[in-house]
Amino acid sequence: MTRSRRRKLQRAAIAHRPAGATSRPRLVRTPLSPIRQAVRLAPLLLAGYVPVAVQAQQSPLGLDEIIVTAQKREESLQNVPISVQALGTVKLEQLNVADFEDYANLLPSVSFVTIRPGYAQVYMRGVASAGDADANHSGSLPLIGTYLDEQPITTIQGALDVHLYDIARVEALAGPQGTLYGASSEAGTVKIVTNKPDPTGFAGGYGLEGNYLSGGDSGYLAEGFVNLPMADNMAIRLVGWARHDAGYIDNVPFQRTFPSTLITVPPDGITTDNAARVEDDYNGVDTYGARAALRIDLNDSWTVTPSVMAQKQKADGSFGADNTLGEYQVGHGFAEGSDDKWWQAALTVEGRIGSIDMVYTGSYLDRDVDFDFDYADYSYWYDVAYLADGVNFSSYFYNDVGDAIDFSQYVLSSDRYKKYSQELRFSTPQENRLRALVGAFWQRQEHAIYQDYKINDLAESLSVTGKEDTLWLTEQERIDEDYALFGEVYYDFTEKLTGTVGARWFKYDNSLEGYFGFGLGYSSSGNSGEALCDKNFGDGLPPDGGPNTGADLPDYGSAPCKNLDDSTDDSDSIYKVNLAYKLTDDALIYATYSEGFRPGGINRRGTVPPYKPDFLYNYELGWKSSWLDDRLRFNGAVFYQQWEDFQYSILGPNGLTEVTNAPGDAEITGLEMDVNWAVTEGLGLSAGVAFIDAELSGPYCQNLFGGAAVSADPCPVDGGGSEPPAAPKGTKLPVTPDFKGNITGRYQFPLGTLDAHFQAAVIYVGERETDLRTFENDIVGQLPSYTLTNLSFGAGTGDWAVEFFLTNAFDEYAEFSRYTECPEARCGPQTYSIVAPPRTFGVKFSQDF
Repeated sequence: MTRSRRRKLQRAAIAHRPAGATSRPRLVRTPLSPIRQAVRLAPLLLAGYVPVAVQAQQSPLGLDEIIVTAQKREESLQNVPISVQALGTVKLEQLNVADFEDYANLLPSVSFVTIRPGYAQVYMRGVASAGDADANHSGSLPLIGTYLDEQPITTIQGALDVHLYDIARVEALAGPQGTLYGASSEAGTVKIVTNKPDPTGFAGGYGLEGNYLSGGDSGYLAEGFVNLPMADNMAIRLVGWARHDAGYIDNVPFQRTFPSTLITVPPDGITTDNAARVEDDYNGVDTYGARAALRIDLNDSWTVTPSVMAQKQKADGSFGADNTLGEYQVGHGFAEGSDDKWWQAALTVEGRIGSIDMVYTGSYLDRDVDFDFDYADYSYWYDVAYLADGVNFSSYFYNDVGDAIDFSQYVLSSDRYKKYSQELRFSTPQENRLRALVGAFWQRQEHAIYQDYKINDLAESLSVTGKEDTLWLTEQERIDEDYALFGEVYYDFTEKLTGTVGARWFKYDNSLEGYFGFGLGYSSSGNSGEALCDKNFGDGLPPDGGPNTGADLPDYGSAPCKNLDDSTDDSDSIYKVNLAYKLTDDALIYATYSEGFRPGGINRRGTVPPYKPDFLYNYELGWKSSWLDDRLRFNGAVFYQQWEDFQYSILGPNGLTEVTNAPGDAEITGLEMDVNWAVTEGLGLSAGVAFIDAELSGPYCQNLFGGAAVSADPCPVDGGGSEPPAAPKGTKLPVTPDFKGNITGRYQFPLGTLDAHFQAAVIYVGERETDLRTFENDIVGQLPSYTLTNLSFGAGTGDWAVEFFLTNAFDEYAEFSRYTECPEARCGPQTYSIVAPPRTFGVKFSQDF
């Protein structure tokens, strides 16, 4: 926003100050700090699922005008002909929203799967195919783009888990956003918009919170911000936070005996024991971070805003509860935990050249994640499965003197991300009858992958060369690079009818190189590991003298050699057409056709060909309406989407992710609505719902090891014959419920000399499938529906407030996602569920100055 535009909005804020407000001009801080605004304006702002951006205070029973930037320009929400759901500053504070899972639960069109903080995969409007396999480092790019202000922060395995404080709003733009937001916005976009520095006045605030989990541990939160004017045209905004999330998963005593070792090591076999790791509430999380932004108004037309943000998040233990042991329990014997550190530097330049507005944004993101996890289930259940086929696994695993060993696996992994992005766009004056926005975009993502699968005391002859106790090693570099030109043209046919045409040309160039596989002791077939190095880059002779026999094989990092080096590229265009008609000043209807895309990529198993881009085609009818003198707003959309050649990620043989383009397309129909109602001066109500029917429009036949997926029923089998499809026509897509909804009520009342409030929020999520394939879905099981209820009571004055809150008030065992390490029927019933924390009681104090 330019300096002149910001001053106009500030003057509007003062002009609309309610009767009785202080005569001292108090400018709206983009917006006021959370608790203060909540106490003063909660019944007016309401508990809405709409974005709150620049806010002008209005009459006691009116709803604030909401300015959004969903179309990369400032517009009133009620005039934007797209589906937008979001949470503003006040709502984020009222509902104690602090991280991704908190706000994802509150957005009806959003679904997600996760294994722990920082590993969430986001989906919108039912566009999902695989679930947990999507999160693999060698899988498809995300379907949903996540932005921090103007900069994309989606990494290959998911978006950053940004702590939410001093945030202007979180927006969810449902449906393809490809023309303006490009790759990884195929099905939608989530935007986190921070509060910006304000040169017009000093502002500051802080919040302190303590909480206790039912039957668990205690946590805390300390956060604060300060806005410091440095001159009439310059200000800096500093934000910081420190947070401890209490653990609630218990690592309980657990033993089991590998069945094959009863043959190899009679009479007792090899029994594992996790006694050294037993601990209650062992999945605590510590998060520390800071943000700084500097705003310089060079003149009335040009503004420069550099910013930097950094966060460190250390999460202990496992967040998956073992469904064979009981609620909130797991039995793991190896050390587990993740350390997620990232920082981002960004620059935004806004200005005007003649009558043309220009915006440049550039950013650099550096993220380092170390993640160690127990993988013993994989070893145990495959031992059970293969022994049933007469294969004695324990004879394959021994130490240097030939004795059988405990072959339980654990994994030491690290991911090093670097992300560069730049965008330059120009727009003509919004008051013109014919107006346009055009721009160019470039992005480069680098991902250095390291996963070391360990078995303690493994023989050197069985280990990957040069890696002690390493059964399997993945050490690779993945690069995804995107280029795009985009634009939208808008034309007012009449005062009521506006048309929009948009297009985006894109090009991608993606590559993957490095090493994956076993050492020489297990890779003689040449399908992975060191033998594949010689097969792909050597003379093809048997590597009987070592990995470099007969060839000077290329080195790669700490791996013994390189066995994979491949790339893929393509270019195409996508389009958007929209017609919007204003029935009255308070009612808008629109029709949209839009397209989204996701780039193709490389499979790390060399026998599986690269996968192609997939495309989403969206047909949508929507409405925006205000009623009762703007005391009631009712918005919604109905849509039909066709997902063609969608990329499908599965865990194939050896647990390797394989991605193919499903020949059986998917069809998705749905309805989403939200309502916000200022019932009285003291009572506000809001609700949001999404009804979604997502299913395959043709059967899916799965063929591993490079066989092309086909759509047939029954499915042909190599060598003749047939079998049922992995997913027949009409199969429901995973992750997304048929119905998701929420309702919030907030009542404000005087309590002596204080302003008090009571709030209740209820979130319902329906049943969900865990896998597209029928067989695998039956193994892991369907996710049950859940209902979360959150309550709060608070009181305060204009400068301070205290609030007592109860989240998950009825202690619902809410399952967000579920997975298994051995997705085969003969592997047994051991699955893990990622669940919401149990009932939590807390108290929060905040103050502004």
